[in-house]
Amino acid sequence: MSNVPVAVVTGSNKGVGFAIVRALCRQFPGDVYLTARDPGRGQEAVAKLQEEGLRAFFHQLDVDDLQSIRALRDFLKEKYGGLNVLVNNAGIAFKVNDTTPFAVQAEVTLKTNFFGTRNVCTELLPLVKPYGRVVNVSSMVSSSALGKCSQELQQKFRSDAITEEELVQLMDKFVEDTKKGVHAKEGWPNTAYGVSKIGVTVLSRIQARLINEKRKGDHILLNACCPGWVRTDMAGPNATKSPDEGAETPVYLALLPSEADAPHGQFVSDKTVRPW
Repeated sequence: MSNVPVAVVTGSNKGVGFAIVRALCRQFPGDVYLTARDPGRGQEAVAKLQEEGLRAFFHQLDVDDLQSIRALRDFLKEKYGGLNVLVNNAGIAFKVNDTTPFAVQAEVTLKTNFFGTRNVCTELLPLVKPYGRVVNVSSMVSSSALGKCSQELQQKFRSDAITEEELVQLMDKFVEDTKKGVHAKEGWPNTAYGVSKIGVTVLSRIQARLINEKRKGDHILLNACCPGWVRTDMAGPNATKSPDEGAETPVYLALLPSEADAPHGQFVSDKTVRPW
């Protein structure tokens, strides 16, 4: 078993995820794993970094596939005895003018962005070693979407006592409400991406709380963050930040020094803790 520290970035063959891997290859003192659903694209991305003189490793990961998540879990356990840095970056977004029915957008978007991220956390968080760092890539859209929720929903999503089960029920309810065509009436905003990222931000708050309860002495820091509006396939060419600039905050959180005890359980953008 290797004693080398190890970092994993989900959904990282392009865009912000790829830029995060690139930065970690330069700054993280250990092995960095680039993951992608498609092994061909993943290997290509690793080769691209190699041309830049950077060494990343590839492991297949589809966050929508529990078997794929568990294969990565078993590999990390066997080879490294755990994990030091986990960046949950994998995510999807429908384009604004996409004509796919909203209920379908809701189901597909939440499946990857919320449920996929949650499944990765369920399998990999127990492997995170003392002084480990976990970064869940959310979005400022989670804040604006939260503001467009009914007061009742806002209260639930801001609660310091909400459980993971309750959050899952709310995310399921959103999908069901869109299918019934009642999501607006039920107090939801008109953005499936926004709701999925509310889920990621709130999940991060819950996970941080559980780490405090169960692993207080392990000095693990877990946060949600917004990379900003980044020029990627997802956000389009008019966005204000380059992928490397988008990677700055996630990388800052992934590399918080071992003596740091904050931020933890926070929503961070531009390296600054934002109110939730």
